Amino acid sequence: MKLPVRYLIVILTFICTLVCYIERVGFSIAYTVAADGAGVNQSSKGTILSTFYYGYACSQVPGGWAAQKIGGRRVLLLSFLLWSLTCALLPLDPNRVLLLVIARLLVGIAQGFIFPSIHTVLAQWVPPHERSRSVSLTTSGMYLGAALGMLLLPTLVKFRGPESVFLAEAALGASWSLLWFKYATDPKSTASGVGESVLPVNKKIDTHNKKPLSAKIPWVKILTSFPVWAIVVNNFTFHYALYVLMNWLPTYFELGLQLSLQDMGSSKMMPYLNMFLFSNIGGVVADYLITRRILSVTKTRKFLNTLGFLVASLALVVIPSFRTSGGAVFCSSVALGFLALGRAGFAVNHMDVAPRYAGIVMGVSNTAGTLAGIVGVDLTGKLLEAAKAANSDLSSPESWRAVFSIPGFLCIFSSFVFLLFSTGERIFD
Repeated sequence: MKLPVRYLIVILTFICTLVCYIERVGFSIAYTVAADGAGVNQSSKGTILSTFYYGYACSQVPGGWAAQKIGGRRVLLLSFLLWSLTCALLPLDPNRVLLLVIARLLVGIAQGFIFPSIHTVLAQWVPPHERSRSVSLTTSGMYLGAALGMLLLPTLVKFRGPESVFLAEAALGASWSLLWFKYATDPKSTASGVGESVLPVNKKIDTHNKKPLSAKIPWVKILTSFPVWAIVVNNFTFHYALYVLMNWLPTYFELGLQLSLQDMGSSKMMPYLNMFLFSNIGGVVADYLITRRILSVTKTRKFLNTLGFLVASLALVVIPSFRTSGGAVFCSSVALGFLALGRAGFAVNHMDVAPRYAGIVMGVSNTAGTLAGIVGVDLTGKLLEAAKAANSDLSSPESWRAVFSIPGFLCIFSSFVFLLFSTGERIFD
């Protein structure tokens, strides 16, 4: 039996996010090894690691606009080709700072188009009762990619050197581009568009309200909507915690706990593997609660978001109190796992409140998430440099207290914002 097009689209977008996060984790691992070998200080490392997010922030809203106007399928393909080519051509030399900054900006700009485009594609293809698990599966690729990167790439660096990571990532990006070009399709290319595309582009209308898809984007209404801002605030917090852990966990294991990533074996991938599992659990639970009418869409989103963020906040705050690899891995796994569960709340909410403009709202929301990466990753480097100056080394738990407490308290604040202002109802025509 032929696989329905929407399922194929979801599978390919899952692989898309997986490959993107292999790239992000891969750069932090490869650059950390190269920078430590060259004697680069923690503050400078934080600056380079955060450069990606400046480019990523600049292209979020343009990415949503481009996906809306010319199609998410085309934008995804172009963005993948750009960042893959950049990785293939980038020489990893910590002393060539300007070249690294330009390359990371380009990769950030290219990848910034990806998630708004994915949300545009999924809003077109996935019906409302399948959205939670489809979005959760797609986004869980990020965490599986991070887990695979943490598991496999340190070994690749050990035997082939840091530069080999970029070549492997470029090959993965090119391979996905070929799959997407061959198998992905626009809604207008289906024979009937019935039962497949939720927004049949070939008719230029939305099956729900019959408005032209080329209608003017309601920017003012989007930017002044409290439910949209509830999504924005939670996206900021989610990515602050995620990006800080993704970029600085290798340093925490190496310097904070005096552990070698190579010697940790498969345990170092557990936080991201937990995200993969909990993201999909959250999606399945959300769709079950909604389709069985146990809870309304609004209550489902608020329940899962609140549960995820509050448990994550506790786990983040206590990470420095555990001085063994097992304790640190457990706490970071709980934190990231429950943050991923919370995505069944705020992350799917883009398509609840604005299915027509899901890519645009995602672009606005993800801009905030990207700013969190800029602030969080760079600030962490400065906090560690200050702690090192005060304590002479980074093995003390006090050196890391602020690093993990800041995202922990942000989680509490964000969960209350979502409880007060979010909705599962459609608010944009």
